Amino acid sequence: MSAGLRNLGPVDQIPFGEGRAFGVDGEQVAVFRLRDGTLRALSAVCPHRGGPIADGTIDQRVVMCPLHQNAFELDTGCSTTGAEPLRSYEVRTDGEQNIVLKTGRSGVIN
Repeated sequence: MSAGLRNLGPVDQIPFGEGRAFGVDGEQVAVFRLRDGTLRALSAVCPHRGGPIADGTIDQRVVMCPLHQNAFELDTGCSTTGAEPLRSYEVRTDGEQNIVLKTGRSGVIN
């Protein structure tokens, strides 16, 4: 695996429509598997009061923090409710259906 890429294991560990938190380089990253099978990844800690973003409710566009209902765009990490933004990460699956996270620049791998 190239520098800056992390294999987080099989995509099947995340059910469709849910998220899971992973420890990556000392940070918590929430990876979401949307109902259409695409992946998104954001910082896993809500900037408001440290809520567990991976446990939030998602749709195709946003995740809602389970503690205080702050919402964040899954593609960018930007808040739709006025909170500080979350960091977004590039994420995809490889040929063996493992989750591959890029720890460098933000955005979604196509």
